[in-house]
Amino acid sequence: MSKIAVVTGAGSGIGKASALALMKHGWSVVLAGRRKELLEEVAREGQGTGQQSLAVPTDVADPASIRNLFARTKETFGRLDMLFNNAGIGAPAVPMEDLPFEKWKAVVDTNLTGSFICTQEAIKIMKAQTPQGGRIINNGSISAHAPRPNSVAYTSTKHAMTGLTKSTSLDGRKYNIACGQIDVGNAETPLASRMKDGVPQAFGEVRPEPLMDVQHVADAVVYMANMPLDANVLFLTVMATKMPFVGRG
Repeated sequence: MSKIAVVTGAGSGIGKASALALMKHGWSVVLAGRRKELLEEVAREGQGTGQQSLAVPTDVADPASIRNLFARTKETFGRLDMLFNNAGIGAPAVPMEDLPFEKWKAVVDTNLTGSFICTQEAIKIMKAQTPQGGRIINNGSISAHAPRPNSVAYTSTKHAMTGLTKSTSLDGRKYNIACGQIDVGNAETPLASRMKDGVPQAFGEVRPEPLMDVQHVADAVVYMANMPLDANVLFLTVMATKMPFVGRG
């Protein structure tokens, strides 16, 4: 039997690449995201793998939408082996003091609270199934380590994701649930492609930054997902080698 994964933010970027890679490696994947047409496109691309997929339009900022996602997963497949908490948004790059509360709250609701509720729902299924257990992978981002200028909402939620990862790893032990975090730096996706044209640096200038193929991220997710439950990658960083992260830029 193939294992069952839920991937949030599966309609594009890292989520799409990871979902397709999981299907190529024998996983059945529940595709969650806000745009139904993009999810269905990913499902069509994955048909050639011979694995099942299920597209469930989901807004991870809405607790009821999340609960529907996991109810559909359990109803369709009967179990859940892996959750990839990947969905996330950013806020406008404005000075911290000018960021509207509504923009801050939208990022927190999606990136942090949404991942927390997805984690809760995944644990409920994983601890009740036979055999018991499963794996949760959180997308932390390089921003879980260091901020970019004018990114307080995104950076705060990604730092908080590290706390969610550690707490889930600890609290999930008794249910045979492993939890790890992948921190990604400059994967070439539609969202990050602007970096080739230049993005603000901490020293005040705008400079282009190197990017890497998003497939490297997908391969890393598959590596983490395929580990036996008695082993866990707690933290993994995959980044464009020459991006300005290590050292002083």
